[in-house]
Amino acid sequence: MDRLEAMSLLIKVVESGSFSAAARRLGMPLTTISRKITDLENLLGATLLVRSTRKLTLTEAGAAYLEAARRIINEVDEAEREVAGEFKTPKGELVITAPVQFGQLHVLPIIADFLDLFPEINVRLLLIDRNVQMLEGHVDMAVRIGSLPDSTMMATAVGSMRTVVCASPTFLAAHGCLADRLLTLDVLQRLPLITFEGPAPVSEWRFVDPRTKATALFRPVPRLSVTTAEAAVRAALRHVGATRLLFYQAADAVAAGELQIILEDFEPEPVPVSLVHVARGQMPLKMRRFLDFAAPRLRNVLH
Repeated sequence: MDRLEAMSLLIKVVESGSFSAAARRLGMPLTTISRKITDLENLLGATLLVRSTRKLTLTEAGAAYLEAARRIINEVDEAEREVAGEFKTPKGELVITAPVQFGQLHVLPIIADFLDLFPEINVRLLLIDRNVQMLEGHVDMAVRIGSLPDSTMMATAVGSMRTVVCASPTFLAAHGCLADRLLTLDVLQRLPLITFEGPAPVSEWRFVDPRTKATALFRPVPRLSVTTAEAAVRAALRHVGATRLLFYQAADAVAAGELQIILEDFEPEPVPVSLVHVARGQMPLKMRRFLDFAAPRLRNVLH
């Protein structure tokens, strides 16, 4: 049997969540995938997956083997790229991920200019408002907004981003909040609020007391809860309530005077923005060229 193929199939099955989903993703018969995984288990003398009608569960042996398989496949991919010349010439496909709105506003223009300079590089840009697992998703480079808990990643700092509370001037006037200096967290508690429940919902809003510099946690009770930042901005523009977002998500409306930032004295420290990639022995030239090209341009944007 082809053990590398079996390893790849195991990885795809686990990533997809089921044999049938993996079969659709790969365009292979379900029976073929199931047989190859069974053959692998027979070869190893161990059960890797517990199959049920609803989900797949990795056994302890399966989890250990999956980690090793990912490492081996990654090393094979790197060896193939080296033979293909990716460590000598900037060429091949570059997979980049970024948050949807930030990617559209700031990353896509940089990529367009980058492609003009490097005709042998193709880019696949994944715009998604969650942190993609880079090894499992075969992602080369990611724009991350926020802290970076994964120490296996290499990060290049490109700036920081404010977290702001904003509302429409009409809404603020209707609630007697025209003077920002009169706004406090107690006043915010009494205002109708719009919350944005993204892929990683935040149940508390963090502020910093301007006098004591102590962290103040605020638990919003939303009048309206939405699942995208764009929807939160649109609702705020319709005077539904005040909302809390990363600055870039509301920047256009703020610049146009349609939304007003409030409670600036209570803002927490800006969150870091980084270009992240998996740590590896040698970086392919396509990644090095993009990192060198994109980092200073993102710093200019975030200055």
